[in-house]
Amino acid sequence: MVCFLYPETCPSLASVLLNMDILIFFSFLFPLIYAAEPCSTTKCGKNEIPIQFPFQLEGKLPENCGYPGFNLGCKSQNTIVLKLPYSGEFFVRDINYLDQQIYLYDPDNCIPKRLLSFNLSGSPFLAAFHQNYTFLNCPTQVTKSRFTTIDCLSNSTNSVLATSSMSLANSMASSCQIITIFPVPVSWPAKYGETFSADLEDDIQLTWYTPQCGDCEAEGGICGFKSNNSKEIDCFHLPKSGTSGNGLQVFKILCLSIAIPAVSCAIGIAVFTCCLDSRRRARENSTRRSTDPSAVLPQPVPVVTGLDESTIESYQKLVLGESRRIPGPNDSTCPICLSEYLSKDTIRCIPECKHCFHAECIDEWLRMNTTCPVCRNSPSAEDANSHTDIV
Repeated sequence: MVCFLYPETCPSLASVLLNMDILIFFSFLFPLIYAAEPCSTTKCGKNEIPIQFPFQLEGKLPENCGYPGFNLGCKSQNTIVLKLPYSGEFFVRDINYLDQQIYLYDPDNCIPKRLLSFNLSGSPFLAAFHQNYTFLNCPTQVTKSRFTTIDCLSNSTNSVLATSSMSLANSMASSCQIITIFPVPVSWPAKYGETFSADLEDDIQLTWYTPQCGDCEAEGGICGFKSNNSKEIDCFHLPKSGTSGNGLQVFKILCLSIAIPAVSCAIGIAVFTCCLDSRRRARENSTRRSTDPSAVLPQPVPVVTGLDESTIESYQKLVLGESRRIPGPNDSTCPICLSEYLSKDTIRCIPECKHCFHAECIDEWLRMNTTCPVCRNSPSAEDANSHTDIV
């Protein structure tokens, strides 16, 4: 009725029919063009590890075939490379898509050296567990044939060993120097009370929780983005060999059998829809877009919780003399490693509370924490003294 009262608001009948024919044609064609499909599996040369979603081999597939942060490289000798933002490049030993685990090893075959500065910030990967290890530098005659040493960090005169036992570390503190105490990523924590050292040469085992594709893999499917312009994850189940052709034929027959009655219905619908108010349609479309659940939410940015190096270095450092006198409210033992201070040891003091520690112990602590280990006060760089004194 509105079309007859206000003919300028409605297109001609021929135009409506033409537009509806085009709409029906593309309504059947659209799923074929824009329906997302799982990306193919690739490999790095002759390496047998399959590379599939969420991982993506750079330069091999489009960007929507991999999840952000899961880019892999392929080097000579068919080696897969994963680059962590703050820890550098590692080679990939294996990928377990069902359990969502990846196994890394060091290109220079010295995993312990890489662990001393290992940092997963900025990556989607996590360690299953962390175990605190004390790294010790000992004279070779002290450790020879008694402990497992880290060969790639040792030499003819000094041996480096790592232990998760504080009792063993404390018992050797008189003859060895504590290098650092560091949380090492492990597949399973060591049993309480174990008093032995480890060479830490095992591959680094990491996992990821986003995207969650383990259930899809268990069902024999392949994960991927639900559509080419969406970050929503879907599980694709590929047809078995020999059935894809028959399925396509059935789909074509269904399309043809539906198209003819759909055109007849569309004529009546077109006459009715031309009477709708264009502004109301625009508001409805705007509302649907604003409530679309597939809207991409910004990803959280990992936050590094420790202090920066410039702040740490601004705290006063002291070199102990023969008197081993410690300023402030401190005793003769480092509260972190529990080792007694020796002459010529370098200590660092927090300016606010005046608590002092071995410099290497408190530096590692402050890289991961913002509070004093003793009083839990938050230090700052104000009035800090960056020079080194001898007491």
